[in-house]
Amino acid sequence: MSTLTQGNKKPIRVLVSKLGLDGHDRGALVICRALRDSGMEVIYSGLFCTPDQVAKIAIDEDVDVVAMSLLNGAHLTLFPKVATLLKERGVSDILLIGGGVIPGKDKKELEGKGVKGNFGPGTPLEVIIEFIHSNIKK
Repeated sequence: MSTLTQGNKKPIRVLVSKLGLDGHDRGALVICRALRDSGMEVIYSGLFCTPDQVAKIAIDEDVDVVAMSLLNGAHLTLFPKVATLLKERGVSDILLIGGGVIPGKDKKELEGKGVKGNFGPGTPLEVIIEFIHSNIKK
């Protein structure tokens, strides 16, 4: 499948972000590589970002997707905060996806707050790539 967006003929731009006090970035780096290898443009935020920083980077870099990763249990707080900040700034065309250690019972709550996917450890990389293609908003 082509990584070009439907109307723009531009590569899909993805911000991969590690939020909060989670210093475990191996999975996020694997995701960066897989998305880049599939033809997407990838921006990596680095570690210890605040929701405000993620929203600002997403807007400044004009990304199509924000892929947030957390392994420390703060996903119900930090992921929705990014969604809220983007909405407050008038941005509604960015796909927000989550990843990390997210209990099944939390996935529906996150989806209700605008964070889709919510992939756990062991998710095949092709599943994440296909999800982005199928759910991109721009």
